[in-house]
Amino acid sequence: MTSLIDVIFLLLLFFMLTSTFSKFAEVELAAGGAGQAAAPDSMPPLFLQVGEEMLALNGESVEIDSLEASLRDSIPEAETRPVIVSLRDGVTSQRLTDLLVILRTVPGLRVSVLGNA
Repeated sequence: MTSLIDVIFLLLLFFMLTSTFSKFAEVELAAGGAGQAAAPDSMPPLFLQVGEEMLALNGESVEIDSLEASLRDSIPEAETRPVIVSLRDGVTSQRLTDLLVILRTVPGLRVSVLGNA
């Protein structure tokens, strides 16, 4: 009969060899605060609809690869522009995370994510 220490050693060895030690990326999320009145001269928000297979910026279909360039073109230098992200049914958390990573690379965005109804 095999001793208990040998079994523990084999289990430890198995789990050490089958585990991955990769570092996962982090996405910062900020909780919503108290609302403020919008300044009359502020820019209107951009509206981004996200579906399982579709992505639309202000009602026009856009590919996720060209989203960053489209956003950079619509934001003037040194301006802060709000972006409202609306999720449709069936959107996975991975798709939302991929989108938030792209939005984080564009300077001057304030992102608000709406839940699906």
